[in-house]
Amino acid sequence: TYAMIRKADTVGVFQIESRAQMAMLPRLKPRTFYDLVVQVAIVRPGPIQGKMVHPYLQRRQGLEPITYPSAALEEVFKRTLGVPLFQEQVMQVAIVAAGFSAGEADELRRGMAAWKRRGGLEHFRDRLFAGLAKNGYDTDFAERIFEQIRGFGSYGFPESHAASFALITYASCWLKCHEPAAFTCALMNSQPLGFYSNSQLVQDVRRHGIDVRPVDVRYSHWNSALEAWPGDTARQPAIRLGLREIAGLSRAAGEALVVARTARPFEDVADLCHRAGLDERARALLAEAGALKGLAGHRHRARWAVGGVEKQLPLFDSSPAEDAVSLPVPSIGEDLLADYARVGLTLGPHPLSLLRRQLASRRYRRSRELLDLPHGSRVRAAGLVTMRQRPETASGTTFITLEDEDGMVNVVVWRDLGERQRRVLIESRLLGVEGRWETVDGVRHLIASRLHDESALAQQLSMRSRDFR
Repeated sequence: TYAMIRKADTVGVFQIESRAQMAMLPRLKPRTFYDLVVQVAIVRPGPIQGKMVHPYLQRRQGLEPITYPSAALEEVFKRTLGVPLFQEQVMQVAIVAAGFSAGEADELRRGMAAWKRRGGLEHFRDRLFAGLAKNGYDTDFAERIFEQIRGFGSYGFPESHAASFALITYASCWLKCHEPAAFTCALMNSQPLGFYSNSQLVQDVRRHGIDVRPVDVRYSHWNSALEAWPGDTARQPAIRLGLREIAGLSRAAGEALVVARTARPFEDVADLCHRAGLDERARALLAEAGALKGLAGHRHRARWAVGGVEKQLPLFDSSPAEDAVSLPVPSIGEDLLADYARVGLTLGPHPLSLLRRQLASRRYRRSRELLDLPHGSRVRAAGLVTMRQRPETASGTTFITLEDEDGMVNVVVWRDLGERQRRVLIESRLLGVEGRWETVDGVRHLIASRLHDESALAQQLSMRSRDFR
């Protein structure tokens, strides 16, 4: 479990799934539960603004000696290598080093929580500086402690809070490591939550070797569910997508379908629609989502079939029978676009695999090709934009996550470039990036120097499948 965590293989995991947390994991390299407590707490505005992160990592990696301001404070800071990371430590510094009473320290805690809204830390500053000076601590130490107090006022964790979160984090990681199918299935049934869409969760779990099966009126329940492999209990079960994944389909319609199927299997599309009592909208949604393929053959036939469910007027009695009509099989691109439009994800080829020839002609590399490149290489990469973040603590820097057929690429866009190419940065669905490849301590980023909006390429996905062979 900890080996998985150290690799930042934490998509969907409580508290350590964000871009910032995943960048920290290979540096901090958690090996124990308390390491997770620190991990949860350290990627917060308080420690970042208080300039605690770099010293802690340097000391943890043995690049800087572990020192303490005094013997009295060694017990306060020992577990965090001489660096204050938790609110309780700040309160203990005030008591041990500045002579605060327990009541005064609690007032300081409440002041830290409220100063962003109404101020009120300055009178603590004078009291803190006077107490520290009286006990022999220099002004530089006092300034650093006060800046850290101000940082905690932005958002810092109590140690007890971080430990509670870390317990849930470890349990989540254990499930992801040892029961990935059940973990991902549960996440999908709990949406919306977290950083990742079901499309991203499915891409991640499939990269881990888990079979994901499409929405199918013959097998799907309302929620996604696990399907065992007959005769192979050791193998991770497959995930069957639930009817809930079909955008716009009501739960009442989905559950009526399941009840009708429980009585006896559906013979054909008409049998399903009549016995489940589905209205025209529900029938159309099932056809568009590809959920009727098992009964109709493919999407085009499914649409034709649901359109013929209602009894036709005499004027059209001479219309050709359903099985006499020859309908073309949808192209790969048409199926893909329909999947995203109605289910929000695809189990077919990744969109970028269909565009790889065009992307390669523009010198964009696949994400897996980047992994072996040396630090400092000049590269071009492209992918679907799955996340944009601009944290308050990042001084205007925007962090982007791109997804291609192999995985994800983390992109850093400095403020000046983001302002120069603001429209491309904000509006691109398929983004191309030129930049410098950086790999340090197992953390890889593409530092952007130029952005390209390649969204127009996605329009080619509706072409016939032969164009993508």
